[in-house]
Amino acid sequence: MQIADPATLEMLRGKQVLVVDDDGASRRVVRALLAGLGIGRVIEAPDGKTAIEAILASAPDLVLLDWQMPGLDGAGLLRWVRHPGVFPHCDVPIVVLTGHGERSCVTEAIRLGAHEYLLKPVSTQALLARLVAVFCHPRPMVQRGGFYGPQPRQTSAFRPDAPARRDTLFLN
Repeated sequence: MQIADPATLEMLRGKQVLVVDDDGASRRVVRALLAGLGIGRVIEAPDGKTAIEAILASAPDLVLLDWQMPGLDGAGLLRWVRHPGVFPHCDVPIVVLTGHGERSCVTEAIRLGAHEYLLKPVSTQALLARLVAVFCHPRPMVQRGGFYGPQPRQTSAFRPDAPARRDTLFLN
């Protein structure tokens, strides 16, 4: 069974992904999933500080970021990277990949400029869906007040004729 169409797989072959996670086993699992999807090059970083160095040195096409790490954690890394005019690769797409699914973590990650949020353990299909979202349907980066990150998605909650939703997250 093929997991994606040939054009998508070809596009992924040319991509470079940085995996940031303090757990070596988690990095190896994600590396294997990315290799299975045909990602061209995978770089690993065990912490936020090393990740910043890797972003500056390699300019990856995507960062897969664990949320909770010692030292510079996922939130700290997002704060560091999302500074246009200060950090040279502030537009790099960042997907948070973590075991923390609490609403407060998701909200903070999006507020700090994450493109996507995935929970561990992650399936190949879920990871592929986020890669396709980031690479095939890129959202422009916007700056509004203190926020710098991907433009929020337009959802049915913004349509005047849409029924009211209680699970919609609005960012100011």
